[in-house]
Amino acid sequence: MRIATWNVNSIKARLPTVLEVLDAINCDVVCLQEIKCETNAFPYMELEERGWNCEVLGQKSYNGVALLSKHEIEDVTKGLPTIEDEQARYIEALILADRPIRVGGLYLPNGNPAPGQKYDYKMEWMDALEQHARALLKQDEAFVLCGDYNCIPTPEDCWDETVWQDDALALPQTRAEFRKLKYLGLADAFELTDNRAHQYTFWDYQGGAFKKDHGIRIDHLLCSPQACDRLQSVEIYRKARELEKPSDHVPVIGTFED
Repeated sequence: MRIATWNVNSIKARLPTVLEVLDAINCDVVCLQEIKCETNAFPYMELEERGWNCEVLGQKSYNGVALLSKHEIEDVTKGLPTIEDEQARYIEALILADRPIRVGGLYLPNGNPAPGQKYDYKMEWMDALEQHARALLKQDEAFVLCGDYNCIPTPEDCWDETVWQDDALALPQTRAEFRKLKYLGLADAFELTDNRAHQYTFWDYQGGAFKKDHGIRIDHLLCSPQACDRLQSVEIYRKARELEKPSDHVPVIGTFED
């Protein structure tokens, strides 16, 4: 089973590219972030024609998450249950494959400028995610929390630590909150299977960042122990950034035993 996370940065604005990438990566489940459209405006028809079952939590012009699956979907949760949140940032479901697996898709707040209200919201959201992850772990099942975490976990996950050290994505408190998730018993799929330094999932549109490889790794798959037992490999699909009208993020794909 192949499970991917991808911040598409507006699915309607980039639909041809999104469809091309989805066909190329050949996944069973894909979590999308920043779809930037209301739930009813999501391109269901184009995706369902390609065999996707779609669950969507949209928001006009901003945020928005979707979960696509080639398998049937059950027990859908829209919105992080441990926080009152007007923003569309979390979706979760049980994927009814031969060996079922629960998948959560999330778009964690950016938090800039920090300090300030936006960073306080980021910290509140990370704490709520930790609470929810703790509850999921008690169910003793395989699950993966996929998404744009807006967190650069270590200095080796960005092209230049001095450029990012005062950014909300790399502040010590942000990194500490991310580590808390792992201390619960979750594991970063990339760290388990690859863990090379300077492997990135996001490159800004400005300043030729992609050509210079001035990137950061902020898109992650955090796995429960049961999912880790099935994890085989992780791929960062850089080719998506080379296409016409690309997102500034690329898919991160985890391969798990069926």
